[in-house]
Amino acid sequence: MNVIGSRPDGWWRDRRRAQQELIARLEAFAAATGDDVAVVFDGRPFELPEGGRVEVGFASGGPGAADDAIAEWLADDPDPGGITVVTSDAELVARARGAGAEIASSGSFRRRLDDPR
Repeated sequence: MNVIGSRPDGWWRDRRRAQQELIARLEAFAAATGDDVAVVFDGRPFELPEGGRVEVGFASGGPGAADDAIAEWLADDPDPGGITVVTSDAELVARARGAGAEIASSGSFRRRLDDPR
């Protein structure tokens, strides 16, 4: 949600639409760059198209559940240094850096989504 919230374009009026639009942009980014991409949303899952390149996760359990899921993924990964976590949340930045991951700010990544070359 940090990436979605990095641009005040009215996303809060339809959170699911904003999430679906982000997934579509991440799909285009993954196709253009060849990068593996995953996103984790707080909240209940919704139906997604089959066959996408982007791994989409949903974390229930209240505020911060997605951050906890990301931290768990990093802890379970044999090479967290090869992962870039996109966030502007200071606590998640500290947790991800502590696990050895790289960090990109939500705003800078949103600009990359606008021009994935």
